Amino acid sequence: MTDWLARKTIGDQHERTVKYALEARGWTVHPCGQGTYPAPIQQALRHAPSALRYFPDLIAARGSDLVTIDAKARMPSSTSCNYAISHKCALAGLQFMGIHAPVPLYYVLGDLRVLTPAEVLYDTFHALRPTSGAYHLVDSRRAIPFDEVFGTDTVYERAA
Repeated sequence: MTDWLARKTIGDQHERTVKYALEARGWTVHPCGQGTYPAPIQQALRHAPSALRYFPDLIAARGSDLVTIDAKARMPSSTSCNYAISHKCALAGLQFMGIHAPVPLYYVLGDLRVLTPAEVLYDTFHALRPTSGAYHLVDSRRAIPFDEVFGTDTVYERAA
C-alpha cells in the first residue's frame, strides 16, 4: 500500500502541475476520473479489469476547444530516453477517443511533453517492446512540447 500511496502522491502533484500550466494558457480545468471518486471506489477500480481505471484525470476547455488529459507523472524513464506507457492504458485511451470523438485525449508526461494514445501505439511499432508486453516504450524525442499543443503561457503575455 505504501508504494501505491507514494505513486499517488507523485501523480497528484503532477496533475496539479498540469492543471496550473493549462490555466496559465487560458484553459478552464476540472478534475475527472479516478481521483474524483471516494476511496472505496478507487480501491475497487485498482482491482477491476475495466477501462474506467484509465479514464482521463482532467478535462479542460478554452473557448469552444475541449480536451481531456491523462497526467503521466513518472515519465520519462530515469535510465533510458523512453516513456513507458501501459499497454492497457493506451488501448483504453483509444477506446475513450473512439467513444468521445472528436474530443482528444492527451498524455501529459512528467517533463510536460505530450503524446496521444495513437502515437503511443504507432511509435511502438518502431521500437522494442518488453517481452512481458505490459508497456510500450516510446522514444521521448517523439513527444510534442506542451506549448505546441496547448498554447503559450498567457499569464506572462498579459504582464508584458
